[in-house]
Order: sequence, then C-alpha cells, then structure tokens
Amino acid sequence: MVEVTHVVASPLGDLLLGASTSGLCRVDFTSPQISGVHRPDPKPVANVHLVAAAAQLGEYFAGERRDFDLTLDPQGTPFQLSAWAVLRTIPYGATMTYGEQAKSMGQPRAVRAVGAANGRNPLAIIVPCHRVIGAGGKLTGYASGLDRKAWLLDHESR
Repeated sequence: MVEVTHVVASPLGDLLLGASTSGLCRVDFTSPQISGVHRPDPKPVANVHLVAAAAQLGEYFAGERRDFDLTLDPQGTPFQLSAWAVLRTIPYGATMTYGEQAKSMGQPRAVRAVGAANGRNPLAIIVPCHRVIGAGGKLTGYASGLDRKAWLLDHESR
C-alpha cells in the first residue's frame, strides 16, 4: 500500500514514485505523453525508499547505473509477482519476448496473461517490462507508450 509519494523529473517526463514503509511500490509516468505535466516536488523527501529511488533513477538516466539496488514492495497477484520477478532477470541492454518470459515462468501458453501482467507492472523502469518485445523483435505493448519504450531500449543500447 502506497503511503508516501514524490515526483521526480526524467528525460521522458515526470515520474511519480510511491513507497510504503516496506519498500518502493510505485514508479509511474505522470502523463501518457513524453512531456510531463507535473513538476517535481519542491519539498524534501523523508522516506528512505523514495530518496534511494530518486537517486538511482537519476544515475540510470545519466548512464551511470545499470542495475537498481532498491527494496521493493510491489502489490499484485501471485501470477503478476512471478511475471515481474522474471522481468528483473533481464540484463540491462538485453530483451526477451513475451513467449520467452512465459516459458521461463513454466507456463509457455500464458503469453497473453504475461503481457497483461507486464501491463500492470507498478514499478516502471525499475522492474524493466520495457525489455520485453514481441516475437520477431517487434516493439509491442508498453503502458507508458511505445515512444518511451523505444527511448529506454535505445538508452540501454548505448
């Protein structure tokens, strides 16, 4: 359950961060377009999870961080949690298809369910659902927009 939130700027628009006392539970773009409509919160952040997430996201966008070291507290069904755990195994700069993700979960026929679970990923970028692509390398499905997905994959390929 989100208890505190904070907005931080990114090259793709502002990100809304949310945390519970147990860990980071939300990273989401504040608008569906690349240009954000909210401004970063001017007040200092007291929650340790939000402070760490803001710092590490800044390092990621600056090209200084490839892996996140954060305490996470995602809320979801057992299937969603399993799908999101697989996402965390995809290395920086690499991709996986939805079919490969389903197979790695031991459910090769659950491709659509995997896509739906990824679409409900509450921790954009940190849990890298942008690294999952369609069969044949096609960019498909990203709740925050394919333009952002393409940008993130390009950023990681540099």
